[in-house]
Amino acid sequence: MKDYLFRCITCKKEFSPTDIEYTCPDCGERFGTLEVIYDYDEIQRNFTIRTLSQNPVFDITRYCAILPVENFDKLTPLKIGGTSLYSFPEIANEMGISNFYLKDDTRNPTASYKDRATAIVLLKAMEMNKQVVATASTGNAACSLAGLGAIIPLNIKIFVPKNIPLQKLTQIKVYGAELNKIDTNYDETFDICTNKCLEQGWYNRSAGLNPYLVEGKKTGALEIAEQLSWNVPDKVFVPIGDGSIISGIVKGFWELHKLSLTQKIPQIIGVQAQNADSVKKMFEYFKKTGEIKLFDKKANTKADSIAVGKPREAVKAVKYLAKYKGDVISVSDKDIINAIYELASRTSVFAEPAAAASYAGLKKYQSLNKLNKRDNAVIIITGNGLKDCEWIKLNNKS
Repeated sequence: MKDYLFRCITCKKEFSPTDIEYTCPDCGERFGTLEVIYDYDEIQRNFTIRTLSQNPVFDITRYCAILPVENFDKLTPLKIGGTSLYSFPEIANEMGISNFYLKDDTRNPTASYKDRATAIVLLKAMEMNKQVVATASTGNAACSLAGLGAIIPLNIKIFVPKNIPLQKLTQIKVYGAELNKIDTNYDETFDICTNKCLEQGWYNRSAGLNPYLVEGKKTGALEIAEQLSWNVPDKVFVPIGDGSIISGIVKGFWELHKLSLTQKIPQIIGVQAQNADSVKKMFEYFKKTGEIKLFDKKANTKADSIAVGKPREAVKAVKYLAKYKGDVISVSDKDIINAIYELASRTSVFAEPAAAASYAGLKKYQSLNKLNKRDNAVIIITGNGLKDCEWIKLNNKS
């Protein structure tokens, strides 16, 4: 078995993975999210640029040495990860930066970044002989669990809020998972799913609870570094909802640096919708006071995948970003919609609103004169535009 342990993000208490599943019992659900910590000295012996260069398969399976799974044999044969990193010199020139790259995770099996995390959770569920896996989701995680779980001998149960886009609802249904549409918002749907999992003994995939999600999500950072020949970018722009993806991106770059595979950790910039900016407020407060304070609010944005008012992985995200000189900004829904059109017309990549927030964030950084002419910048597109077209009804463009 691979040697790793869990560590509480707040009190730093360590746990064996066989003793605890979700969060630190002393610090609670919000403050007690867990990190997966490995024996990095052991990993460093075999996880090298040379060994990676000898592996012809480019997907998340190539990073098994630094993931909490033994192998991927029991998982779907579909390719997960290994998505394209496109370069657009004209956009870079207009931005006044050295290089502009787009990480296109719309190419995953269910068309979102969430497949990276779901793959790890399903493997762990099978290792632990779980029979049922459930999740609460604004849509993409639900589609991912339903999709990747379709050909695995597990019972999949999905909990989604009332405002889920029709396109994502349809995707969940065609995969055949048990669908529970709850007549409330995402944050309350999350609580309902969590309570049901505790009552029934189901394994919970939900963001901010399951520590293995961040492990799958860090693979995007590993790929970006490898695709750039281990010359990591200067800035990476990532949408923030619960805070799980950005936590994974930071952890991935940190681990590469710790393993001496890269020379630095890039600045990671989280991007939120203006009316769903709890993490931004937490980050600003933490930078000012050194204290973590929750700023829960009612989320109101067209970007459904980041419409989170009670972010469950926020404490981890804020601490990671502050430690490694990251940043969090917010953009308007108008900025997000404009970013969708501009990305599609200039890169041929159709991003859903939440995913386009990363590009809107880059443009805002430019407007704030926070970009350097030597910068190599990456935006991560986390979901396909066909997964959420509800915003079109409210938009004036023709």
